Amino acid sequence: MVNYNGNIQKNSSISIENNRGFLFGDSIFETIKVLDNKVLFLEDHYFRLMASMRICRMEIPMNFTMEYFEEQIVNLVQTLPASNSFRVRFSVYREAEGFYLPKTRNVQFIVTAFPLNSDLYVFGKENYEVELYKDFYISKQLLTTLKTNNKMLQITGSIFADENGYDNCLVLNDEKNVVEALQSNVFMKTGNVLVTPPVSDGCLNGIMRKQVLEILKKMEGIEVKETSISPFDLQKADELFLTNVISGIQPITKYRKKEYTISFASEVLKRLNAKIRLS
Repeated sequence: MVNYNGNIQKNSSISIENNRGFLFGDSIFETIKVLDNKVLFLEDHYFRLMASMRICRMEIPMNFTMEYFEEQIVNLVQTLPASNSFRVRFSVYREAEGFYLPKTRNVQFIVTAFPLNSDLYVFGKENYEVELYKDFYISKQLLTTLKTNNKMLQITGSIFADENGYDNCLVLNDEKNVVEALQSNVFMKTGNVLVTPPVSDGCLNGIMRKQVLEILKKMEGIEVKETSISPFDLQKADELFLTNVISGIQPITKYRKKEYTISFASEVLKRLNAKIRLS
């Protein structure tokens, strides 16, 4: 079942040969976790989607309120087989004909959902090895901070990681600084200093990144910085961990010959789950 423009139906029946999201990547999306029929971090997802639509010059419908956004997600998951938690993708695409220049700015949306195995966040893997992906680089610009359909770098990077036995890869920007992982933001702990790349370096403006930053800033004895990370910094770090809204937190245990501890990431994970329970 899918939610296609507010209608719950078996499939969307979208004709892809005329679909701008398919033909030109003229589409943006949010990946969302729903727990017990509640959209986690609802406000953050909604406002990021609205900001992304404005940046991409899409026409925002008058009825597209935060309540409407939430309703479309909850209406869908309630029709699916019983599960406490779901992974939801809320996609918005321009419906117009045309080539690079669309004939209108009007949009349509489609919502899909899949059940998750775990309700609260847990570490996905005990041993997690990464490498740098250097075939392509992220540009330091506003579009790279959005969740668009243009993900060829992430796709080719994922294939590279799979072919070489890595669990993930760290992505560089055109200044050769570490920006993020293939599907996650990255955090680095050295001593009592926690660093994550600033959005201005080209990383995704991640929802879980924001949640973790809020948690870190409340922890005593920890200095939090949003600053560039060079590949050389990775070798000096005590811990590295990745964040996204579906997996929560995933510690990196190995990068090249360097091995990392996971104790601090474990504490952040506990605080994240406590935050969810209280929300």
